[in-house]
Amino acid sequence: MPRPHLRRRLAAGALALATTAATLTLAPTAAEAVVLPNNFKSVGYMPSWSGNVNTVQYGKLTHINYAFVLPNGDGSLRPVENPGKLSSLVSLGHASNVKVSIAVGGWNDGDDSAFEALAANSGTRTAFVNNLIAFVNQYNLDGVDMDWEYPDPGASANNYTLLMQQLGSALHSRGKLLTAAVVSEGYYVDGVPTAVFGSVDWLNIMAYDGGSPHAGYDWSIASVNRWKSRGLPAAKAVLGVPFYSRPGYYTYSALVGMDPANANRDCTTAGGAQQCYNGVPTVKRKTQWAMANAGGMMNWELSQDTTGSTSLVSAIYDTVTGGGTPPPGRTGPITGIGGACVDVAAASTANGTAIQLYGCNGTAAQSWTVAGDGTLRALGKCLDVTSAGTANGTRIQLWDCNGTGAQTWQAQSNGTLRNPASGRCLDATGNSSANGTRLQIWDCFGGANQVWRLPA
Repeated sequence: MPRPHLRRRLAAGALALATTAATLTLAPTAAEAVVLPNNFKSVGYMPSWSGNVNTVQYGKLTHINYAFVLPNGDGSLRPVENPGKLSSLVSLGHASNVKVSIAVGGWNDGDDSAFEALAANSGTRTAFVNNLIAFVNQYNLDGVDMDWEYPDPGASANNYTLLMQQLGSALHSRGKLLTAAVVSEGYYVDGVPTAVFGSVDWLNIMAYDGGSPHAGYDWSIASVNRWKSRGLPAAKAVLGVPFYSRPGYYTYSALVGMDPANANRDCTTAGGAQQCYNGVPTVKRKTQWAMANAGGMMNWELSQDTTGSTSLVSAIYDTVTGGGTPPPGRTGPITGIGGACVDVAAASTANGTAIQLYGCNGTAAQSWTVAGDGTLRALGKCLDVTSAGTANGTRIQLWDCNGTGAQTWQAQSNGTLRNPASGRCLDATGNSSANGTRLQIWDCFGGANQVWRLPA
């Protein structure tokens, strides 16, 4: 990750629904989030020193790593910075089915002596593993992201392998994740032996702070291919993208704030020098490559992003899910159990109008637009969970579109439509397809009354 004093300067300086109509059966594993198709990962880092956990776009991420907790040479852990922020991140993340891990290490001014010491013998390795397991349990975390920058080839690399194998066994036996942030190129690549690949769920490849221009497309793809050429499976290769510029370390949000057109550029002038970064088109292009050749995308880091149409987190999400502005033909009926259509009762546009199943009749009350912001729209309003409820049986209604989580829906690979704010799925009450059957939210189980076919 970028050096801490520069990271702090950065802080100071500053689904769309899946379009497939087919019903698939792809059950997620216990350790995976269920946001993006084909188990594609969108991983974001949240620094302890920057950013607000309440502004994170949880519905567009699968995993978040809280950065950082630091080790001591005896295998103990230093107190984590802003523990309340970490607890809030876990609560908010889990409410949207996002997995949250603790990132261990970071650049730390280039001082990795604690890692070198603790990894060097079995006693301190065991202490470190036990302390991390206790930390994961204390904060109800989903895993550990190892960010040792960097083990050297040779003895250090061998110790890293032993540490990762032991940590991987301890975490995986408890249903937890083990990932690692790794260098993009150069000498330190060989500090992560191929024997580690089997112990991790994936590697977050830090394909930034290099290339000309900074983190350019070709250089970044070559970085991932370097790891794949060593035997890393494509599904375990996660491509990292920067949310900041070099050489001046301007945040992406600051650059867009200077000129909204910067969202569609990779270089601009700021502070009297050319600053290069990744704008929306390049992030989308990298995501398209990763969809075909890797396991996901990672960003450093979430507090540097914008919101709205210029957001890079949204650019990744929209690319993977086929979102953004709905293309022609994305408006039409939504059908459910028994072939019945999702219908606005009596074609009323009043707030609070019931959403029901009804025989398909081709009227405007059954014409739904799959919008790029994750909403489902009919008659100029949105499909809404009444009073933003989260309980089983909460009814679905029509309401003014307001951008809240009560109006966000995510198409899952098994045909269900999940509301991430509640963690529950769109459901036809009583497993019925009769005219007038009310729609509600209910625990997701993929039954016939929870499977929906979106406009073709």
